[in-house]
Amino acid sequence: MPQQIILDVDTGIDDSLALLYLLASPEAQIIGIAATAGNVPTAQVAANTLALLDLAGADEIEVAAGADVPLAVPLRTTEDTHGPQGLGYAELPVSTRPLSDRSAAQMWVDLARANPGSAIGLCTGPLTNLALALRIEPELPRLLRRLVIMGGAFNHPGNTTPTNEWNIHVDPEAAKEVFDAFSAAAPDRRPLVCALDITESIEMRPEHLARLAEAAHSTPIERVAAGDAPEWRSAASNPIIRYLVDAVRFYFDFHDLYDLGYLAHMHDPFAAAVALDPALVLTRPATVDVELAGTITRATTVADWAGMWGREPNADIAIGTDPAVFFERLVTRVGAFARRLYPEPPQ
Repeated sequence: MPQQIILDVDTGIDDSLALLYLLASPEAQIIGIAATAGNVPTAQVAANTLALLDLAGADEIEVAAGADVPLAVPLRTTEDTHGPQGLGYAELPVSTRPLSDRSAAQMWVDLARANPGSAIGLCTGPLTNLALALRIEPELPRLLRRLVIMGGAFNHPGNTTPTNEWNIHVDPEAAKEVFDAFSAAAPDRRPLVCALDITESIEMRPEHLARLAEAAHSTPIERVAAGDAPEWRSAASNPIIRYLVDAVRFYFDFHDLYDLGYLAHMHDPFAAAVALDPALVLTRPATVDVELAGTITRATTVADWAGMWGREPNADIAIGTDPAVFFERLVTRVGAFARRLYPEPPQ
């Protein structure tokens, strides 16, 4: 049986790769997508998601818009990281398909109630929608089969402040509500957290894009590099590869600008892969809380590994993986998916 996925995204370059990874995975069935404000505002997130579903031939999947702002603070977005529309240098046709009539929070609740014990929640953006859903249905920690979160930083520097990861930073109140609520989850249903400690080891490089093009039988095989002009655009014959090259190249440029190398941390597609196969990661249980009052540490995720708080663990934190295994799956799956959707014409 396919694994039912409720996907909550702030699409976003790496969110878009997470979506393509799930669509390319035969064991995944996306039963609904919630759009959350984060990398770009909610309306743009929803538009990006619909456009990507159109590109991927999956226009039957419901997309619901979430809250426009976090629970208690103004929205902060990150177009410098993901581009003015959130998809790097890529441009996709605007979808003509309407959004869902229900809110993202209500969709979470309805889908979890309709599929008790079988749906996996996957959050690759801020946790605003899920926190609002928990206010409607506090039983979500027991209704979901599992929750996978891309967010937080524990024994690792932050990527937004010295201690903060972006998704938690955008809406720390929502993150705290979620971790507090999931203290009620059974040990085998604790959230699995893919934090910066692990996701910053998932380094995509230009050769991965070339391998994707080869797997898709797309031509020409383009070798992007630092110094390529911003106005350059992919001429790949396969539309999905063309999208990926233009989107990810912006992400490469961003990381290079901050002296991280000509690479891109693939936080979200890694979390998607873990949602489908938790065996990809070594985990360690901990009690996670979110700092809300600290003058310089607000929005920091704190893990009690040793039980000092006297509270049961409410999360399993990923502490080890083999990035090469993940990238082999990404290339194989998304490459074959792109080839199947857009086969090369006979010569």
